[in-house]
Amino acid sequence: MKIDRLSWPTADILAVVQRYWGFSGLRPLQEQAIRAGLERRDSLVVMPTGGGKSLCYQVPAELAQRTDIVVSPLISLMKDQVDGLRECGYPAGALYSGMSVAAVRETEAEIAAGRYRLVFVAPERLLTPRFLQLIERLQISAFAIDEAHCISHWGHDFRPEYRQLAGIKSRFPQASVHAYTATATERVRADIAEQLRLQNPAVLVGIFDRPNLVYRIVPRVDAQSQVLEALRRHRGEAAIVYCISRKDTEAMAAALQANRLSAAFYHAGMEADERRRTQDAFASEEIDVVAATVAFGMGIDRSDVRCVIHAAMPKSIEHYQQETGRAGRDGLEAECLLLYSAADFLRWESLIEKSAAEADAPDEVIATARGLLEQMRRLCAGVHCRHRRLSEYFGQEYSNPNCEACDVCLNEVEGLADATITAQKILSCVARVGERFGAEHVVDVLLGAKTERVRRWRHEQLTTYGLMKGANRKALSNMVYQLLDDGLLDRTADERPVLLLNDASWEVLRGNRAVRLLQPKTKISKSRFDEESWEGVDRGLFERLRMLRREVAEARRVPAYVLFSDATLRDMARVRPGSAAALLGVRGVGERKLADLGQRFLELIASYCRANSLPLNAATGGRPRR
Repeated sequence: MKIDRLSWPTADILAVVQRYWGFSGLRPLQEQAIRAGLERRDSLVVMPTGGGKSLCYQVPAELAQRTDIVVSPLISLMKDQVDGLRECGYPAGALYSGMSVAAVRETEAEIAAGRYRLVFVAPERLLTPRFLQLIERLQISAFAIDEAHCISHWGHDFRPEYRQLAGIKSRFPQASVHAYTATATERVRADIAEQLRLQNPAVLVGIFDRPNLVYRIVPRVDAQSQVLEALRRHRGEAAIVYCISRKDTEAMAAALQANRLSAAFYHAGMEADERRRTQDAFASEEIDVVAATVAFGMGIDRSDVRCVIHAAMPKSIEHYQQETGRAGRDGLEAECLLLYSAADFLRWESLIEKSAAEADAPDEVIATARGLLEQMRRLCAGVHCRHRRLSEYFGQEYSNPNCEACDVCLNEVEGLADATITAQKILSCVARVGERFGAEHVVDVLLGAKTERVRRWRHEQLTTYGLMKGANRKALSNMVYQLLDDGLLDRTADERPVLLLNDASWEVLRGNRAVRLLQPKTKISKSRFDEESWEGVDRGLFERLRMLRREVAEARRVPAYVLFSDATLRDMARVRPGSAAALLGVRGVGERKLADLGQRFLELIASYCRANSLPLNAATGGRPRR
């Protein structure tokens, strides 16, 4: 039975949040978004990944005792959300391809009876005659469109099937529509509102900055060894390594496995069952690392990803924000490492042109893609606070003079001592080979390589031959691309690009211009967030709690993180609750989970404390619960 009210007391909203999710408070903008849903006013809600968007459409349906529809782009995302909601005792269901006939009929019967508060569907299914007939009888009050940026040509992940959603307003004029996304510039937000025909929407834009993420953008010298080094900082923890191509993901996964890491690859070229197996293994903590293309991620709701690595530059800041947003969704610290080379920019540029030609894309779409790519290049090439640059890109000021959570502010960016001399050697070699060869050949000449091509052109006789003998090949190649990136060197745009000198090159060669070249810094600093999040936590107890969580999750065949997040387990290991009432005071423990799981976790905590002579109820009220 639906309940319609003009005004809902905040206490009623908080009671629902406490009962199902164990949170005593709301994050910024959540209450406004929830009220828009309760008042059936269209809304456009932009919150960063991990900012609590889901709660904004989960609470109104339960509080008003009605059935709302959630449009979600991926089956895996729907299943994980439904699993998580059911573990909290929240009535939810989903319809998606691949379900058995019996399961579809059972779910449809539950929907028709109004037993679900939320029903998750893909955009393709939403407007099918069968589904429309089913939900029209329920007089649906609200539609939540998740990943709403997919509807915009100007966004980073346009999906044609999302354009069908414009029909919701004409088919259900009495229903409100609520668009949710983690990444949208002002232009994309305007397009979302127009395409969905939102009427006088409440536009709620959260803070894009994720202070718990440590951003590092470093020159790529040897991708596999640099990735391994980063993953060793997060041994036994969940991590994602993003690569550009399918081949790259397979090579990266093989390298990680050879170094005894539990890793697998994931890309769109795999069979659906193979992809699902990899995703399930990651969700259930059977493997720690997935090397993946951008096909992986949107369906991942795992909250305890401690590291996201980009082995190459993504093609837009929106993609970067979305993909790094997979890290630290539980609010705890996480590392985001991007290995950058100007070669990535050139590679993406070529891919954009190729795909545009194949799809016969209009010029404005190609221009938009190139513009997004150029913005990403500037972020990588610049030496500025990463948190500040990301905030400013999305139109928000960043007032903190030092974020204490990026390579620049942690003083990890290191310049090459003799950068100008190194640049002069490279540029001189480009001149000596007559500006007729690409980067690989120039590097060969500088290193004194004895290749057939060097001999054929008699380049072993040049004064620059062997000028940088003994240098690391990958590091030297990276320096060539840094010169390209800084506009100190040009190259042709054809299939076999040739390096060319320009006016800036000659300024360097004549000694009239200084050059800065970056190199990876070996010493990595700890951020203050890492130290604060472990303060007072008994790590041994935390690991025991993780083991118990995994054991229960395996028995129930659900992802471990839908039971309790790492943040909740750390709070348990900090507080060491000795009673049901004390456990209910831990962030993320609601009434249903207390009744369902409380006894087992309390027994483990009590046993561990006895064995280690630790007092129970050691700390209370030390950290905010939301």
